[in-house]
Amino acid sequence: MGLERKFGLLLGPLAFLGIFLLPDLMPGKELANPVIAVAAWMVIWWITETVSISVTALLPLLLFPILKVMPMADVGANYGSPIVFLFFGGFILALALEKVNLHKRIALTIIKITGTTPNKVVLGFMIATAALSMWISNTASTVVMLPIAISVISLLIDDADGFTKGDKNFALSVMLGIAFSANAGGIATVIGTPPNSVMIGLLENEYNIEISFLKWMTLGLPFSLIMVTICYLVLVKWMFPNNQLQFQASREVIRDELQKLGPTTGKEKMVLAIFGVTVFLWVFRTLINEIFPGLRLSDTIISMMCAIALFSLPYNFRKGDFIITWRDTKKLAWGILILFGGGLALARGMSVSGIVDVVASAIAGAELSILITASLLILLMLFMTELMSNVALVAVLAPVVAGIAIGLDIPILYLLIPVTMASSCAFMLPMATPPNAIVFASGYIKVHQMARAGIILNLISVALLILVFQFVVPALFN
Repeated sequence: MGLERKFGLLLGPLAFLGIFLLPDLMPGKELANPVIAVAAWMVIWWITETVSISVTALLPLLLFPILKVMPMADVGANYGSPIVFLFFGGFILALALEKVNLHKRIALTIIKITGTTPNKVVLGFMIATAALSMWISNTASTVVMLPIAISVISLLIDDADGFTKGDKNFALSVMLGIAFSANAGGIATVIGTPPNSVMIGLLENEYNIEISFLKWMTLGLPFSLIMVTICYLVLVKWMFPNNQLQFQASREVIRDELQKLGPTTGKEKMVLAIFGVTVFLWVFRTLINEIFPGLRLSDTIISMMCAIALFSLPYNFRKGDFIITWRDTKKLAWGILILFGGGLALARGMSVSGIVDVVASAIAGAELSILITASLLILLMLFMTELMSNVALVAVLAPVVAGIAIGLDIPILYLLIPVTMASSCAFMLPMATPPNAIVFASGYIKVHQMARAGIILNLISVALLILVFQFVVPALFN
């Protein structure tokens, strides 16, 4: 265990005790000290990653009942929130796509369609990665794309002229393009990246505000497309141009990889059909509920229908062959589901203790304009997420941002949506997101190269999100 983690292991509980024993931080709010103390412990352990961030998320389940913040049943309810099961269904769908190798076939087909000139190869990798990240974890989509990218890059290393500057720029563009488009692609859907679900869970649990799958996509998908386009242009036209680079062998690599997969199997077709039906129901849920009001479909119900169908519809009835079995769920990101619950429990604690109300009142009395406050929050979230888990960060800051919105007397959604989206726009450092770390580990990228491109994209993201706050969210969620 490194020094930082040892320090964090001790500092977390010490900070908890120190804050808990202080005189009332918020006079009249007797539960404020215990909740702030628990939050401090969680933030320290989340930042230092002394223990798994999912284990840290269990602290409210232990401490809130002991400190009489909430009864155990009320705390536990957050870990079984509908949003947790929405993501569970999404995880099962992702598992099925990966198990039958459909995700790889989709990615290779997209790259084949976009073309095999150098810049088109980069674009193909980015589109394929972003498309996958809408439905499976950005980590999984990056892991799928990386070996294919390395195969293409190795052709340049082994060619007659060696590994030239143009070749190196191409390698950098492909690798960074995969990481950046994985980050941006997840923003497009509710299940694409965990921070989206943490925010939507908070809105449903605390404020009875529901954002449908389709409603989110009307905002998230265009933003993702714009960000992927900007990332592409910054990488290949500005930062790492590969002018005059010519190679045809990449076409053979893509073709060979597709041939290894063989013809589309019956299981792939079955998963694709269930996937298609699920997306159709998510997109047209509101319309279906209007036509059949008795159904009362929700995004979580649709997600669970998909998961149960994948477990229970046999591919071969006679042999009892199913797409997904419970054994497959060993690969499921159970820790993320616990992390959602911990974030929602912490948010609930902040609400019942009155902390959110105090923050709202303080902001209402401040002199800063709404636009400046929103811009600072977006900037804070985006650059803080370079240093700690974006899910943990949203779990801590989302209730506070909601309180600030109340204090500013603006709809909660107007402020919370762009600030949450900012948490997925970390492009600067390898430790910021799993995709950044995975491509950095390939050995083709140095930290200063990622940071140089990343700082530009971070600042562009801030500017775009301010525009989203000022114009787009009020138009879509009025």
